[in-house]
Amino acid sequence: MSVSAVTARETGARRWWQLLFGVIAMMAISSPQYTWTLFTGPLNQRLGTSLAELQWTFSLLIILQTFLSPLQAYLVDRFGPRNLIAAGAILSGGSWVLSAYAASLETLYVTYGIIGGFGTGIIYVGIIGLMVRWFPDRRGLATGLAAAGYGFGAFFTSFPIDSMIKTSGYQHTLLVWGLIQGIVGVLAALGLRVPPPGYQPTGYDPELVKIELQSRRSYTPAEMLRSPIFWVLFIMMSMMSTSGLMVVSNVGPFAKEFKVADVMVFGIMAALPLSLTLSRVTNGLTRPFFGWISDHIGREATMALAFSLEAAAILVLFAFLGNPLLFVVLTGLVFFGWGEIFSLFPSTLTDTFGAKFAATNYGFLYIAQGIGSILGGPAAAFLKQTTGSWTAVFIIVAGLDALTALLAVTVLRRLRQRHLLAAG
Repeated sequence: MSVSAVTARETGARRWWQLLFGVIAMMAISSPQYTWTLFTGPLNQRLGTSLAELQWTFSLLIILQTFLSPLQAYLVDRFGPRNLIAAGAILSGGSWVLSAYAASLETLYVTYGIIGGFGTGIIYVGIIGLMVRWFPDRRGLATGLAAAGYGFGAFFTSFPIDSMIKTSGYQHTLLVWGLIQGIVGVLAALGLRVPPPGYQPTGYDPELVKIELQSRRSYTPAEMLRSPIFWVLFIMMSMMSTSGLMVVSNVGPFAKEFKVADVMVFGIMAALPLSLTLSRVTNGLTRPFFGWISDHIGREATMALAFSLEAAAILVLFAFLGNPLLFVVLTGLVFFGWGEIFSLFPSTLTDTFGAKFAATNYGFLYIAQGIGSILGGPAAAFLKQTTGSWTAVFIIVAGLDALTALLAVTVLRRLRQRHLLAAG
């Protein structure tokens, strides 16, 4: 066997190890976003705030995670994924440790929101940018699996965090789990590497890739920002982020307001922690599932399918919020219709604008999640507070989902076909 064949085989095996390390790093930063709702009640009591005021902590987490993602991605490219993602893990875990001692809302904004958001953002965009470079042949699946770590990680933490808050208080919980998340993230980061220059998987020939699927050249961030395709993707991702983050940040208040939070389901677990646990599973599974589907039937068709499912799930959930069993099932379905945005959008973006600047390019698109956090978090809570009902909130976000599904198979598909034909 030739040396080049052995090297290719070793490199091919290495990329799966890179994916594993990436998934673990993503799992380590999932709890700040996906278990936040468990802390809202105790924090409101401790700090004497309103829900709308408190939800700015969650929004700051997402804003810092997303609005600074171009800078975060640049730092990862400049200093390498191992060093920067380890630093991100320290910041993310440390933010929970510091939050345990927060005695004011402003301190919580800085610790949980700003420090935590910057740390998780480094890891998120760094891992996604790394995976699209290691897996040009399976971009949807690889980014889906990496993003699944972020969505699925809280499956392992939702119930123990909920139990520890009830038995030991939220401050002790933040301290213990902050240390755990930071240590796990650093250990995973130590195994990360960038692919060799010019790396191509065995059997993959970019010259044979169908022109309607992937670009044959890479576009700089400046070139990408001048393209209307990027802004269509940005608007679409903002709208989809709004609907999902509205549920993520308010599922706890929903359960308490409709008096299902502590109702036992099948005698196994209370509805709220069971909902969070199931939602972590569906939010994780949807990312590689729809990513894999998009590798076969196309990005836009998959977007239309998944986003329509999300619109329907949002409306049905609202109709049955007071039923404990349906509350659990339908919140899981909502997350299954939403979480795939974190595999479909980076895959579509890299297909359209190439892999060389993938991390930084996705950093700009990922800002859309920050827009969604504002609209789905404090803005949704304020609208509910103003109207006295969640009705307007649910109708609006379901409408955004349906509109995004329509844009995918009309505007986005046409623009991408023209772009890739022009690029030759």
